[in-house]
Amino acid sequence: MAERATATCFCGTVQIEVPVEGDDFVGSFICHCTDDHKIHASMFASNFIVKQSSIVHVRGQEKLTRYSQSATISTGNTMSNYFCSVCGTLMYRISSGFPDMAIPRIGTVDDLTLHETKLAPKVEQFVKDRVAWLDPPQVDGLISEMGGYYGKFQENKATRLIGNKL
Repeated sequence: MAERATATCFCGTVQIEVPVEGDDFVGSFICHCTDDHKIHASMFASNFIVKQSSIVHVRGQEKLTRYSQSATISTGNTMSNYFCSVCGTLMYRISSGFPDMAIPRIGTVDDLTLHETKLAPKVEQFVKDRVAWLDPPQVDGLISEMGGYYGKFQENKATRLIGNKL
């Protein structure tokens, strides 16, 4: 059975369980898009993609607040953001372009060793929006993409990654 991990918001109210390997785990990435600058109040986001059906809400699902918009999303898709309504931690996002996928945040995963191992990013996207003072990540085999990586390869690369159409 593929390894799974818990991910918890800052205050502990919301906890989910997600795959960190196997067929339900698509990949991990760093995103420098301007949308992530705003939503994280930071210069990048560290994320991973899982099949939405693989997320188990351990506790606090009723405390998640959804905020959706498309105005700043480069593809024009609607991005729904699921936040803890108590502390504001963004737990995951879901795009209308990939409705069967969820994008949790690496930093919410409780087992910190996974941040350095199985969840280490394989892709850096929206490099064109990376601030000049931030050095490129030092990750072996990292793929750098000027724009979006997963959306660009929706019919090809991402389909091969999970074995079916996103």
